[in-house]
Formats: sequence, C-alpha cells, structure tokens
Amino acid sequence: MKRITMMAALVLLAVSCGEKRTSDVGSTASAVALEDKVSTVEVVTATSQVVPQEGIYASSVEAYAINNIAPQTAGRIRTIGAEVGDYVYKGQVLARMDRLQLDQTRLQLQNDSTELSRVRALYQQGGVAQSDYEAMELAYKVRKSTYDNLQENTILRSPITGFVTARNYDQGDLFGMTQPIFTVQQVVPVKLLVGISESEYTAVKKGDTVTLTVDALPGKEFSGKVARIHPTINAATHTFSAEVTVPNTDRQLRPGMYARVKVTFGQRRSIVIPDQCIVKMEGTGQRFVYLVGEDNKVSFVPVTLGRHVGTEQEVLEGIEEGAVVVRKGQAALKDGSKVEIK
Repeated sequence: MKRITMMAALVLLAVSCGEKRTSDVGSTASAVALEDKVSTVEVVTATSQVVPQEGIYASSVEAYAINNIAPQTAGRIRTIGAEVGDYVYKGQVLARMDRLQLDQTRLQLQNDSTELSRVRALYQQGGVAQSDYEAMELAYKVRKSTYDNLQENTILRSPITGFVTARNYDQGDLFGMTQPIFTVQQVVPVKLLVGISESEYTAVKKGDTVTLTVDALPGKEFSGKVARIHPTINAATHTFSAEVTVPNTDRQLRPGMYARVKVTFGQRRSIVIPDQCIVKMEGTGQRFVYLVGEDNKVSFVPVTLGRHVGTEQEVLEGIEEGAVVVRKGQAALKDGSKVEIK
C-alpha cells in the first residue's frame, strides 16, 4: 500500500514539472512575438521653410485721452449742453455755471481798461510818473487774467473731440467738487496696452504695424502701429508693455472692447512638421516625436517647439531637415519599435 502511494506521488510531480516547462516556453514565445510585432504608421518628411514670427496677445481698447470736465470752484449749474453718448467737438460748450462773479469781474476789467487808457495818455504827455503808469498796467493785466480764468470756469468747453461717457449732474444742481460734471473720452484714435513676453523685447520697434480683432465686431480686422514701448519689464509676469494706436476713423472701436492683437516680429527659416506628429509626455511639459531610422525602427526624440502656424508646428531643436517623422500610429509605439510605413 505504501509503495502504491509513493508511485502516485512521483507521477504527479512529473506531470507538474512538465506543465511548468510548457508554460515557460509559452510565455517566452509570447514575449518574442510581441517584440517582433510590426506597427503600421504614416510618416512625413521634415521640411525647412520661412516661418513668420508672430504672437497673439489679449488686450482691451482704451480711449486715447480722457478728460474730466469741472470748474475750479463750487457753483450753481445753469445749463447742461450735452448728454451721455453725444459726440462732441473740441471747444464745444457743454455747460454754463452761474455767471455773477464773471459779470462783476468783466465790469471791473472794462473800468480798468478805461483808466489805463487815460493814464497812458497822461504818461505820454509827462503828466504821470512812469512807476504809476506801470502799476496801473500791471493791475489791468492781473484783472484780465482773473477774468479769463473765470470765463473758462463759467463756460465749460470740451478740450477734446470725443464721446461723452458720463454726466454726473443735472441743470440747476449745485456743483460740489466731489466728481466731474462730464467725462469725455477721445476715440479717434484709440490705444491698447499690449503685454509682450520679455523674450521679444529687442524684436519690437516703435512704428511696427500690428493687426487686431475684437469680439464685438466679428469678421473685421483693424490695423495699428506701435506708438511707444515702456522701458521696464514686469518682474511678476516677465512682460513689457507696448502702446499701440489705431486710427479708428470710423469710430467702430470703443473703449472697453476685448481685443486680440497680433504682433509680427519678422521671420526665420526653421524646420516645420504637422502638429499631429507631436507627442506630449504625460505629467510633463516635454514634447517628443518618433523618428524612423533606416532599419525601420523608431527613436523617441525630445523636441523644442516654436511658433504654431495653422496646422503645422515650428521645431527649433531636436530634428533636422529631411528627417522621417511618424504622423499617425504613435499610440502603439515605443522607443525601438519596428514599423511598417503605410
């Protein structure tokens, strides 16, 4: 009985060893088959071409100039001559204040003018000392200056041409010097402050032409010029400000509109490939491409990208002109994979 049991155990052990060897052989065969698997891919040849160096930046349309219109002193507002939304011209009367003090000063000025004429005649005949004549002439000039100042602050005129964007008082109100009576904004031209990357600081020049679009006017493109470049770099954003002016002769652009400004920095010859070729490494900002070698094996190569032009991508570093790059089928690839080109 003991001998039969021992024989059975030996048989089971032999069977088990046989199954293990069979399993190992199967696993090795599968690995070899997986390694020898050939993926079918589509490829393109990297070419060299001239790439415009452009950047698109968000900005907002601003008035070229903003004037807050108010008298120097408190007083009663007698008439209002404009409303919010009116387009007013330089020198146009917008409001008139109480003119009692102005009228009193005008009468005093007329009297001083008459007295000055009389003293001048006496001085020319030698009847008045030169010091008396000069004192009278000075008094007249001071009165005239006071009158001109009162007139400017009694009859309020627009110093610029533009839209009235605020009216804070009504006719008959007592102006209390807390806020301006009117705000006028000049919109011919308009300006935009564009924050540009500091890496482009030496590429932007005064007088450069830019183009822009605004969401409020779809399908329209406007042209402007760089009017001035601010001399400092923002340490937090690593950008500098370029002030762009747009003629806006048709007055379509209005302050506050959201704009996209395209700035051109020139052009350079670079390697260009379709953006389908670019592979992003998960969890990093690194970009890669698969290059196909002479033995139809692929290499996983990191690249440094430049401008995005339509459906193509500028490559600054990583590949050379004439390189064969995988465009479709990257998902099944790894470094060293063998491929068949479709």
